[in-house]
Amino acid sequence: MKFDEIWDVIQKIFSNSIVKSVIIIIAAIAVYKAVSAVLSARGKRLKELEKKNRETYLRLINSVFKYTLFVICFFALLQVNHVNITSMVAGLGIAGIILGVAVQDALKDIIRGFDIISDNYFKVGDLIEFKGIEGKVVELGLKTTKIKDIKNDYIISVPNRNIEDVALVSNLFYIEVPMPYETPLEAAEKAVSQICDTGKKNKNIKDCVYMSVNKLDDSAIKYMVKVVMRDNTKKLQTTRDMWRIILEVMTQNSISVPYTQIDIHSK
Repeated sequence: MKFDEIWDVIQKIFSNSIVKSVIIIIAAIAVYKAVSAVLSARGKRLKELEKKNRETYLRLINSVFKYTLFVICFFALLQVNHVNITSMVAGLGIAGIILGVAVQDALKDIIRGFDIISDNYFKVGDLIEFKGIEGKVVELGLKTTKIKDIKNDYIISVPNRNIEDVALVSNLFYIEVPMPYETPLEAAEKAVSQICDTGKKNKNIKDCVYMSVNKLDDSAIKYMVKVVMRDNTKKLQTTRDMWRIILEVMTQNSISVPYTQIDIHSK
């Protein structure tokens, strides 16, 4: 077979719209994989102090690139399959208006997504609270923010338009240490100070400070302790560690754990 005949066969194969469509899809996937790999490699080389901010931007860039590539690929497929894009766009008319109304929530999500980044509401790796759920931000996209619930590791998608319902969780929390009324004030405060000293030895506790008496409850006196964490995404485990320390110190000082009691008086 001559070169001209081989060339004619190749041209006929690649002139087929199905083949062109397959090539476009494969090329789009390859480009997306390559760009994602570059962004991922870039993220691994970041300095620790810049990591959260840079990783957030890289994830957002990846999300923007993904949607842009999808749109380009979609119109390219229409073109190679002989769909007149110009007439299609011109013929949208009322359908375009209806579509615009239908996707207005998606547009709100995208706009708020850029607001989250530009106004630095929160970043990837931060701990946020949404409708009573505390979770670590694992992905920040154009439309949604994905958080991992610190209690059960569930992944929750939060629409970016709901940013008003999101709160950034502080790196400190307060815990009330219950002491029986029978325990003298001096002995109780000494035990609470020991709890704070022991708590400071925890690798995730930056500081632990006894505040004061916080409440005179029905069955116990509540002493307030402020705990400052190094990593607030470990808040749940740190809280558990503090309760264990409280029980250990109370046991060492022969202080019983208070509980509700009912006194019955008879005549």
